[in-house]
Amino acid sequence: MISKDPLQPEELKRELLDAHAGALATFEGWVRNHNEGQPVDRLEYSSYPALANKEGQRIVAEAFEKFEIDAAIAQHRVGLLEIGGIAVWVGVSAAHRGAAFDACRYIIEEIKGRVPIWKKEHYSSGTTGWVNCHQET
Repeated sequence: MISKDPLQPEELKRELLDAHAGALATFEGWVRNHNEGQPVDRLEYSSYPALANKEGQRIVAEAFEKFEIDAAIAQHRVGLLEIGGIAVWVGVSAAHRGAAFDACRYIIEEIKGRVPIWKKEHYSSGTTGWVNCHQET
């Protein structure tokens, strides 16, 4: 779940390949250059890895219970990320697209609502500010 290293979408996608799957749904959360009217230069994510990984695994397990999916992966970066960097990646494979889409959305929404990850924005003005990740959509 938690990664200090840059996320590699193509490698993660390969882990989801399965002859049974007819669909793959993915979500990439990117670092953007603005928030609430302020220019942003970069972001810094931190977490409590033991708890974040445990909660992330629980969320993926719930997705398997709720949706007919074959495989699912969720990873979130920590550390300093530049504009355009991938902060979070979720991928779900399933026999059918509906289950893949629904499970993918479920996983990212639950991560944002439950996993202890904190985001510090570094603004172009030279100031910084902590942002509540749990309220963003």
